Amino acid sequence: MTAASTGRKSVVVFDYGFGNVRSAERALARVGADVEITRDFDTAMNADGLLVPGVGAFAACMKGLKEARGDWVVGRRLAGGRPVMGICVGMQILFERGIEHGVEAEGLDEWPGTVGPLKADVVPHMGWNTVDAPEGSELFNGLSPDDRYYFVHSYAVHDWSLDVTNPAMRAPLVTWATHGEKFVAAVENGALWATQFHPEKSGDAGAQLLKNWISVL
Repeated sequence: MTAASTGRKSVVVFDYGFGNVRSAERALARVGADVEITRDFDTAMNADGLLVPGVGAFAACMKGLKEARGDWVVGRRLAGGRPVMGICVGMQILFERGIEHGVEAEGLDEWPGTVGPLKADVVPHMGWNTVDAPEGSELFNGLSPDDRYYFVHSYAVHDWSLDVTNPAMRAPLVTWATHGEKFVAAVENGALWATQFHPEKSGDAGAQLLKNWISVL
């Protein structure tokens, strides 16, 4: 039985060797998606939504993504306005570049910006934290400013510099969090959404967030 015949949205969790694919699969299935873990190009292209997870070093994730042709999948889906969501390092690689231990690596360059070390007394930032979501956010619709999300990271994006000058285009919505310093916790930019935290590990709040994403597919 296909996703179309059940009325459920089809989501591919892109399997390129770097990410908690099983946790993401279970979380998406619990909120009503028809989920498949694969790196098959056609399947990933044709799904209603594509989820790009990521765990580990920026450069290694980018290498794995390119070897699996994930950079092509993401680029072609976005060119056609097809929804993509990145999680954790899967969000970080959407930016222009990352610098870890002095090593610079190119990202997918969907957004300008550099992923760099998180400056805080305790690193990694591991555990639950609140976020500051902007007004009008669809990703955080129905969620409270007091809701907490699960983070595990030592690197982050500290500045947002993408401006939209075309009045017909909606400006990206950027959500921030603080651990030692402010950093980008989530972005909503047309068909491309992403979170630095792990919604699949964030309990009821994370489940609502994934449900919000599925509702726009």
